[in-house]
Amino acid sequence: MQMSALEENSGTEKVGTATDPAKAAERFEESVRIMARLRGPDGCPWDREQTFDTIKKYTLEEVYEVFDAIERRDFPHLAEELGDLLLQVLFYAEMAANEGEFTIADVLDHLNRKLVRRHPHVFGEEASRAAGNQADVDAAVENAADGAAAAVLRNWEEIKLAEKKPLAGGDGTKASRLDGVLRGVPALSEAAKLGSMAQKAGFDWASWRDLLPKVAEEVAELKAEAASQDSTNGDPASKARVEAELGDLLFTVVNLGRHLGVDAEMALRGCNLRFRQRFHEMELTSEKPLEELGPPELEELWAAAKKKLHGMDS
Repeated sequence: MQMSALEENSGTEKVGTATDPAKAAERFEESVRIMARLRGPDGCPWDREQTFDTIKKYTLEEVYEVFDAIERRDFPHLAEELGDLLLQVLFYAEMAANEGEFTIADVLDHLNRKLVRRHPHVFGEEASRAAGNQADVDAAVENAADGAAAAVLRNWEEIKLAEKKPLAGGDGTKASRLDGVLRGVPALSEAAKLGSMAQKAGFDWASWRDLLPKVAEEVAELKAEAASQDSTNGDPASKARVEAELGDLLFTVVNLGRHLGVDAEMALRGCNLRFRQRFHEMELTSEKPLEELGPPELEELWAAAKKKLHGMDS
């Protein structure tokens, strides 16, 4: 009796330097069948009751769990979490198929065409055009003056922008190059992407040094509005102005990071981790509960924790 792919490979498979397409296709086909059965008449009551709106919160959770596994370099766990994330894709596709909207085959077709369309330097300009590329780009990226990687990214953005043109308003309004930056992404990432897209139009600071006076300017404006809020006893209009100024400061700092080659989201995540570690060290070394200590004692504990964990931070 032949074992199914699921039975044959119940553990994490060690792979070499490349994926076996045939084996991957077998596993994927089985996952599609399993998902279809779970949503079928004789399947799982919970799975059958789910909708796009009830599932979407789990999708975000799975993305963050993948992110966490990557940061910890926990590759066995990452393999599992990527499976959970793939489950979300299968779930959405099966629900859409049940409603007659699209199937997982359509999802894969969109993905495959996009990969070919946006990689003319790999698959050739003719294949890229056949896959829907409407942009006029130079596929000979190895000859680019600023390097092959930069040329690849430039072509990718041009092809992507050409894809978005049909999405212009029905009144003939020209689509913005910023339309490709989704509002649904985390705000720090959105700010960096907006700055990067504006840079391609020449609207940007020349270097990170030019951003330092802008940061100081935004700090001064925030300070002025915060002082005004103090004098108005929390007036809603004043609070809104403080929020706007804080947003301006954050946007400027994010773009300072972009010019320095630092991803603001990753920088903040690193800072959050250091804070967790240092605060926990304070809890471990303090002879009293932290809430019973005064500011000078807390600051002393913080300085000691920071010094002790300095090697870990680097």
